[in-house]
Amino acid sequence: MLLIALQMAMTQAPLRFDLEPPKRATGRVAVAADRPYEAGGYGYEPQRRGREFLFSAAVPEGNYRVTVRLGGHVTVKAESRRLMLRDVTTKPGQYVTASFIVNVRNARLAPPPANAPGGSQVKLKSREKDSYSWDDKLTLEFLGDPRVASIDIEPVTVPTVFLAGDSTVTDQRAEPAASWGQMLPNLFEPAVAVANHAESGETLKSFVTELRFDKLLSQVKPGDWLLIQFGHNDQKAQWPQTYADPAVTYPAWLRTYIAEARRRGAHPVLVTSPERRNYTPGGKVKRSLAEYGEAARKVARDENIPLLDLQERTVALYEALGEAKAATLFNDGGKDRTHHNNPGAWFLARAVAAEIAAQAPELAAHLKPAARRFDAANPKLDEGAIAPSLAESDVRPAGS
Repeated sequence: MLLIALQMAMTQAPLRFDLEPPKRATGRVAVAADRPYEAGGYGYEPQRRGREFLFSAAVPEGNYRVTVRLGGHVTVKAESRRLMLRDVTTKPGQYVTASFIVNVRNARLAPPPANAPGGSQVKLKSREKDSYSWDDKLTLEFLGDPRVASIDIEPVTVPTVFLAGDSTVTDQRAEPAASWGQMLPNLFEPAVAVANHAESGETLKSFVTELRFDKLLSQVKPGDWLLIQFGHNDQKAQWPQTYADPAVTYPAWLRTYIAEARRRGAHPVLVTSPERRNYTPGGKVKRSLAEYGEAARKVARDENIPLLDLQERTVALYEALGEAKAATLFNDGGKDRTHHNNPGAWFLARAVAAEIAAQAPELAAHLKPAARRFDAANPKLDEGAIAPSLAESDVRPAGS
């Protein structure tokens, strides 16, 4: 077992696990049902809820094709609740095989030369401590009524869609909160990775000063994509160190991000911030981010790059639903007017995918066919049901 652990921690050799009684095929590892994860190895995380569970394997950072053989009624998420497979259902006793791509990273950076500014690690917030997004393992979450026979993990070189943004984009760690960035992987074919570097509270400036942009850029390769969505926090004049006015500073910072992506051969894409859920007496959405949306549109035109107008899509969505129904898409039982729950995050991801299909045809080629259209003015609320996670901040070990 020590040899297996060393192999997983130090190389990128394919990992092949049998969770149900194996066929003893060469190169496969049988995993006991009660094997806990240990650093540098593989096994189950303590979070369990009935048959639902989390499984982790130590891997270096990079992109991985995960192939699972499973049955029952299953939703699969990865790392911090990134949606990979949704509502896979088989007949009793039957199994299907499915694949998806997972991006794995840690917070380390190559140290800068002596006397050079910078740092050797992303400046993580306290709430990111022990997050599955920033460790040295690949974590899978199996929800519903899963029967998981096997898990294969192998390194893969594919185009990566990097996300830079704030809390409306980030991989939210705990139920019932969710953001569009963690739903987006499910809308792509298993030939592209989504690397969500967005984090709550971020601005164009802080994303740089906390070395998050450095970490993202350290992984970018030619042909990758960078989706950039900031505004909710940049507009806060009460945050003087990170405030960016929409006329001068905000567009200047957007151009900096665009230039850094282009210098590395990546394709920059701007995303307008989703609007907040506030209404006028006539039932129209109050525009709180309009100036930032206009600034992003102008920069996109000037730089000749795609723009995904999530702002306008969310206005259409909230006005079509009306205030009461729109509230069902938001966190904290609708008390939150900015951040979404699973259904809301799903609809915003659908809107982003539809914008990709319309504005970025090269990237759209990687979308699943059904993800290329979304009518925000005629949403089907029952489509937004997503299996709830074993929320990281709320879980307890089995039996406690």
